[in-house]
Amino acid sequence: MAATTAAGGGGIGRVAVIGAGTMGAGIAQVAAMAGHGTVLFDVDAGQLGRALRRIGAALEKGVRLGKVEAAVRDAALARLEVAERLEEAVGGADLVIEAAPESMPLKREIFAAVEGAGGAGAILATNTSSLSVTEMAAGLGGEERFLGLHFFNPVHIMALVEVVRGERTAPETLDRALGFVRGLGKEPIVVTDSPGFASSRLGVALGLEAIRMVEGGVAAPQDIDRAMVLGYRHPMGPLRLTDLVGLDVRLGIARYLHEALGSESFRPPALLEEMVARGHLGRKTGRGFYNWEDG
Repeated sequence: MAATTAAGGGGIGRVAVIGAGTMGAGIAQVAAMAGHGTVLFDVDAGQLGRALRRIGAALEKGVRLGKVEAAVRDAALARLEVAERLEEAVGGADLVIEAAPESMPLKREIFAAVEGAGGAGAILATNTSSLSVTEMAAGLGGEERFLGLHFFNPVHIMALVEVVRGERTAPETLDRALGFVRGLGKEPIVVTDSPGFASSRLGVALGLEAIRMVEGGVAAPQDIDRAMVLGYRHPMGPLRLTDLVGLDVRLGIARYLHEALGSESFRPPALLEEMVARGHLGRKTGRGFYNWEDG
């Protein structure tokens, strides 16, 4: 499949997505649907195949439900390609979005490789949900072209994107990123680089307190979630959301925020530590605060 390069939102044409997991696949899908030539890269070729199947299935479901026109599905798939070499992915890209696991060393390594592979002229964006954008950009040749684009799962449904401005992010970079996000049909909010940004800091605090309530026998997970859905009009309760995000992911963010902010509000509850140690990570393992074995 050949990706087109016509400029879209923010004057951005070709988009490269590094990391073909759940978030990377979702970002690639919405970029292709918005008219961007999109290339997806992962060091694991098997992950690329799974990502393409996931994207195809999501688009097909959209058509079946009447939410996506068949012509839009076909055009998006035609704009999407995969690359087995990083140089193929980032060469000629206007925007490179990294969607790797939440590890500062890993993300820094990826961006150094992106610059070395010919991506030095592109806007560089990380999909991190909590790590410092400024620290991640340190030492790169174009820190002024670096920022955070924090998408939410599932990417094709969730409307919010946090646009995180690092200490050295140029105003032009921020403006182009905002145009890109709006061109996807998403709503951006601008956040100054700080631990947890806005959404993760608030969302994790709520989720950790809900886990402490389970730990203390205050109520069952289903009842805690129902309280937030019915009483506060949240679309999903904090414990169900924790299962969808992944208990291991939430634990990693909590540890980071506890260390970075020095707040006891973010100290991981013992129950969360225990569940992760037992491999009960939520939907992806079939068991978390809910039983997901039946899907």
